[in-house]
Amino acid sequence: MARDPDSIERDIVRAREDLASTLDSLAERANPQRLAEDAKNGVVATLNTPAVKYPLIGVGVLVLALTIKKIVS
Repeated sequence: MARDPDSIERDIVRAREDLASTLDSLAERANPQRLAEDAKNGVVATLNTPAVKYPLIGVGVLVLALTIKKIVS
């Protein structure tokens, strides 16, 4: 059976709208500023975990103490 032209046109319009929506979604996901912001937020979240935060503070204190010792000596 042949489909009527109005049904075909509705399918084309629906497919076009779906494609436009998909392209908008892809453009948003691939936005370099958003990707950079997401990466920055991930690094900050990782650095704020106690398993990373406190050892980094300890290393910083050690480097500072060694630097002061070398300057004073």
